[in-house]
Amino acid sequence: MALSLKKFLPHILIIFGFIALSLAYFNPVLSGKQIFQSDIMHYIGMSKQQTDFRAATGEETYWTNSAFGGMPTYQLGAKYPHNYIKELDSVLRFLPRPADYLFLYFIGFYILLLTLKVDFKLAALGALAFGFSTYLIIILGVGHNSKAHAIAYMPLVLSGILLVFQKKYIPGFLLTTVAMALELSANHYQMTYYLLLLVLILGAVYLFEAYRNKQLPHFFKSVGIMVIAVILAIGLNATNIMATQEYVKESTRGKSELTINSDGSPKEVTSGLDKDYITEYSYGFLETFNLFIPRLLGGGNGEDVGKDSETYKFFTSVGASPIEALREVKRTPTYWGSQPIVEAPAYVGAVVLFLFVFGLFMVKGPTKWWLVGGVIMSLLLSYGKNLGFLTNFFIDYVPMYNKFRAVTSIQVILELCIPVLAIFGLVELFKNPEKGSEQLKALKIAAGISGGVAVLFLLFKGSFDFVGANDGYYRQAYGEYGQSFVDALKADRKSMFTYDSIRTLLLVLFSASGIWLFLNKKVTQNMLIIGLAVLILFDLVSVDRRYVNNENFVSALQVSKPFQANQADLEIMKDDSHFRVFDVVSSGARASYFHNSLTGYHAAKMGRYNELFDFYIVKNNMNVLNMLNTKYVIADDDKGNVFPYVNQDANGNAWFVSSLEKVNSANDEMMALDSLNTRIKAVTTQELASSNFNVDSLSTIDILDYKPNYLKYNSNNNHDGFAVFSELYYANGWNAYIDGQLSPHYRVDYVLRGMPIPKGQHTIEFKFEPHVVKTGSTIALASSILFGLLILGGIAVMRKQKFDKLED
Repeated sequence: MALSLKKFLPHILIIFGFIALSLAYFNPVLSGKQIFQSDIMHYIGMSKQQTDFRAATGEETYWTNSAFGGMPTYQLGAKYPHNYIKELDSVLRFLPRPADYLFLYFIGFYILLLTLKVDFKLAALGALAFGFSTYLIIILGVGHNSKAHAIAYMPLVLSGILLVFQKKYIPGFLLTTVAMALELSANHYQMTYYLLLLVLILGAVYLFEAYRNKQLPHFFKSVGIMVIAVILAIGLNATNIMATQEYVKESTRGKSELTINSDGSPKEVTSGLDKDYITEYSYGFLETFNLFIPRLLGGGNGEDVGKDSETYKFFTSVGASPIEALREVKRTPTYWGSQPIVEAPAYVGAVVLFLFVFGLFMVKGPTKWWLVGGVIMSLLLSYGKNLGFLTNFFIDYVPMYNKFRAVTSIQVILELCIPVLAIFGLVELFKNPEKGSEQLKALKIAAGISGGVAVLFLLFKGSFDFVGANDGYYRQAYGEYGQSFVDALKADRKSMFTYDSIRTLLLVLFSASGIWLFLNKKVTQNMLIIGLAVLILFDLVSVDRRYVNNENFVSALQVSKPFQANQADLEIMKDDSHFRVFDVVSSGARASYFHNSLTGYHAAKMGRYNELFDFYIVKNNMNVLNMLNTKYVIADDDKGNVFPYVNQDANGNAWFVSSLEKVNSANDEMMALDSLNTRIKAVTTQELASSNFNVDSLSTIDILDYKPNYLKYNSNNNHDGFAVFSELYYANGWNAYIDGQLSPHYRVDYVLRGMPIPKGQHTIEFKFEPHVVKTGSTIALASSILFGLLILGGIAVMRKQKFDKLED
């Protein structure tokens, strides 16, 4: 027992160290504060209706009416039955957010390096290098939690795969299943997709090694085990995966039926996102060196340049008080790269990159090549439209690549691979002290390359113009002072360039000196590790704190209730009828927090609704606003005071139409809405014949009950009629009932629901009953039971193997 405790004690201490570091970096959580994340603010706005419904009823609604006219909640934090892997995830994320994600970064990477048989001290060093990588901290600052979540489990997935390839089939299978299930539960399929690309590179390297060493049977056995593990992981997440797959076809990620744009021009019909949208955020070639020199291109779009900056001097020179000037320079647009918006540079670290280059010359074998392959693949694809031939090939021919935007995000792969190879360089350094001359040569080359890059930038900084893409806008925005403001910006950009290049050069020299001292037996291995740990922490944390620090934290109440009702909201909320609101003043999910809104904040909106928005809603087309039952428009006057404009012509919750016209195409249906009186006529492309109906003053249809997932109406009509409902059509879940009998309903007016209703008085109900949730939950339950049995069986087999080995 004592021996076993001694064996695990270093790991226990390191885990406690990771906890302490996570809480130390995000220390305001210890006083009850929470980090303010812009994306999470909008998420809270989008999900408030379903959260309130859950709190009031104890039930889950899988539909919300609060955003974009209505949409499924599958990508808004929906909770599913028998989702036990999510409960495990909650146990692992026991620290306050966002310290929980930082801890997951550390522990996942630590396990990966231990799996690669790295000493625990170096594994801990590598975990620090990975966890404090600037991009991984930045995404926590802005609220890309699901992205951070998925990245955190990437090393764990790789650990399981590597165990299988190491012929540790049972633990490898179990870890791959759990890690992949956790990865999928994070619900960021773009990150999971990029991980798959890395795994394919890893697999290709191991296939080559297996062929060369005549171990193909082992390779294919390993692949078979991993395939089973992935299938089981998918089963554990069946409900979310199936629901997402079903929804994506109807979302902006799916294929559009339109062949025209809102301006009437021809539209490129694809089964994924538009190429310009995919590549809007593309890494510039010069930006590559941001990985090594943090503010080479000015850092982010909102740098705090301080009172010693030229920008501060500019503001004080034009009459700003010192306090006003300090406030202005808090968000200085110093970034001068080609991307539209950059919150911060994707800085990997000068020390880490130097060690990576050192590792390139020190490390041999398959591990080196899948890591280098991952780095190259990640970097080249991050260039996006700047390396068009490669990006276009992937968009056109690589399955699912066109479903994801912001190609720069793929750099998470190099941010994972670079620290691994950096640590392996140190492993080789410590493992073969007798190869001192070879190691010294590698050190000189690595220091020459790394330091040389910094020196070259310092020598040739005069060849850069430091002009940003938006500088023309600033010249106009600041009027007669515009050129002076831009000149100040350029001077500050140049200062950042110089300062950070020198900083990087010094860090490389300090790191190289440490290794040189070790090779000359002036310092011990432990002293070098401690020295490098100090340098890495100083390097990364000091850059991280420029962008995510204690100023990002606010009271818990401000996070949980991020929006305050204005006068227009308060006036609208006095109306207890059911309607929609179009907020033309505020953007994002603010309106969704208080009302059933036409707007919202989401990366995967309903596809048809998004097209309708681009064609008509954004242009304030009253025919379309009326059919969506838009009773209020939040506007503002010349003085900026908001007020609710009351639209007396809104069609209401449901109405009988006098005529239904069958049109030939989605184009015809969309274009008809421009001048269509939607109160008396509807158009459709569905299997309905054009018809006319008698509608008199006694023909009524009134709403009786209104919940996110349930609608109840009473209809009264002396004639057979056709009713249109101001609710979005979504066939995969919404069922219509007339007097308790399931009845067909159809898509009309491009996005709405319509159905024939017989004469007389009837009760009409719409219930959101997604079959996918029931089926997925059953699969998840069965998968959980099966995996539980496999865990017990695996433990029994491993115990038996251990006892058999002892007897031998």
